[in-house]
Amino acid sequence: MRVRQILWDFIKRFKWRYIVGIIFLIITAFIESLIPRILGFITDSLNTRMPFPVVGRYLVILVGAAVAVFVFRFTWRYFLVGNCRYLECYLREKLFAHMQTLPATFYDNNKTGDLIAYAINDIQAIRRTFGFGFTAVLNGVVINTISIAIMVRTINPILTIMALLPTPFIVFILYKLRRKIRERFTAVQKAFAQISEKVQENISGIRVIKAFAQEEEEVEDFLKYSQARVDTHMRLTRVSAAFWPLTQLMFGISIVFFIIYGSQLVTREVISLGDYIAFNSYVMIIMRPIVSISRVIEIWQRGMASVGRLDKIFQAEGEKGSRSIEVAPEVFVSKKESIEYNPFNIERLRGNIEIRDLNFSYFGSEENALKDINLKINEGEILGILGTTGSGKTTIANLLLRLYEVGDGHIFIDGKDINHIPLEVLRENIGYAPQDNFLFSTTIKNNIEFFRSVYRDEQIEMAAKMAGVYDDILSFPKGFETIVGERGVTLSGGQKQRVSIARAIIKEPSIIILDDSLSAVDTKTEEMILNNLEKVLEGKTGIIISHRVSSVRYADQIIFMDNGRIIERGKHDELIKLKGAYYRLYKSQIDQHQDDYVSMRLKVNA
Repeated sequence: MRVRQILWDFIKRFKWRYIVGIIFLIITAFIESLIPRILGFITDSLNTRMPFPVVGRYLVILVGAAVAVFVFRFTWRYFLVGNCRYLECYLREKLFAHMQTLPATFYDNNKTGDLIAYAINDIQAIRRTFGFGFTAVLNGVVINTISIAIMVRTINPILTIMALLPTPFIVFILYKLRRKIRERFTAVQKAFAQISEKVQENISGIRVIKAFAQEEEEVEDFLKYSQARVDTHMRLTRVSAAFWPLTQLMFGISIVFFIIYGSQLVTREVISLGDYIAFNSYVMIIMRPIVSISRVIEIWQRGMASVGRLDKIFQAEGEKGSRSIEVAPEVFVSKKESIEYNPFNIERLRGNIEIRDLNFSYFGSEENALKDINLKINEGEILGILGTTGSGKTTIANLLLRLYEVGDGHIFIDGKDINHIPLEVLRENIGYAPQDNFLFSTTIKNNIEFFRSVYRDEQIEMAAKMAGVYDDILSFPKGFETIVGERGVTLSGGQKQRVSIARAIIKEPSIIILDDSLSAVDTKTEEMILNNLEKVLEGKTGIIISHRVSSVRYADQIIFMDNGRIIERGKHDELIKLKGAYYRLYKSQIDQHQDDYVSMRLKVNA
């Protein structure tokens, strides 16, 4: 969906707000255009020494008109400008909801800073366009049309032409510069994205920066980004800053001729002094929107540039089989509506997995990450995956979760092609503890239940016990209500891993995937967790990815991967007898364990 369609849908949904606002804007413009004429009548009344009651009546009408303009202007600004705040919120939620449906490849190829710029700067630019930009154009057109009509009919046509003479030249100049404004604003947005990316990256990696004493170098590097943003802003400012003095200069010249010619008309009694004052007031009214047209065009060009940038995201296709997340503009509450037919009416998977002749390469890579993978895991079985770094272990997990797409006919669950299983059903039936063990900056409880208020406290505690982190949690002053900090910074690596495992367990899924989730725990804790997992995985399909033989030795099936291929498979005892890669890894880890044990005993004895 394009941004223009989203905006149009919003306007149609709130058309009565816009209609009421436009009606009040027209009424305001009409009353405001009468005020100069009333001033003219008052001037002529004083000049001809009319009775005070007549002058007083004009004064009352003048005050009443000013009050009416205040009330009506407040009303139309409330409906038109105020509604843009709802539009901003709606558009931002629409963008965020769409981003939830985009595949992992989208985030692999787009920087965080760019996405932050889209969600903040670009949406704000569109809001300003539909706020100040739209209302300024509409108000200017209405009030100028009425004012010019009154000037021509009641005062003097020649004076009117003289007052409006600079307008075509101003519009022509602005028309010629509009593309340059858009290009330079796009550069400003890109500079903002770069500086956002730099800040985000430095905050995330602050511990590495401090550990290597790189603070000064990072500050110097940041200043380059900051200066680049200043330079792009100045290039835009040099274009936009010339508009205001240019329009003032041209209207200033027009006003000089108007004063000379108008004063002669008053002297010759072609027009009255009141007409002259009224006309002067009309010129000021007309000048106001024309002088501000430079800012209006700048805002419109910024908005159009942002619309073009946002279109790139909104036109990016979501994951096949995902559910769109529709945002209700009235209350801004998300609701899910299926966008894909569920051909098998699946709600619960059993966990039979089969992979046939699978080859896969990541976007932009010429080499396959997986090569000729054939694998079968029956319901209730546990598969152990070991291998060298970069051998494709995690890629298998990513494909089972459909974080990356593969063609039909390669991965089947319960005999059904994975591409024909709705994403929500697939992922609801898989409990996944990833390598990075990402935790949100909230309580441990929220991280385990993943913000779902459907689990009882007993279930949360049981999941923590099965993951071997329950005692650690109770040792904190606030227990399960402990805030873990950004990315779980207040927890150790092992604690983060175990909270991540608890999050996977509590779903009670048909398939549980643990991707190197025991690497940061000691062997004693690992053995306890594995014993617990035997109970958790009873009747479920388990996939344990690890670099430790001890984590997978009791699996029903073990595969060893190297360079994207399965080079060995079998049970632990069978692989030991092969004396191949699995055996060499097992032997090296046994020897390392014995060396560590001897070193520990020597330290104790010393």
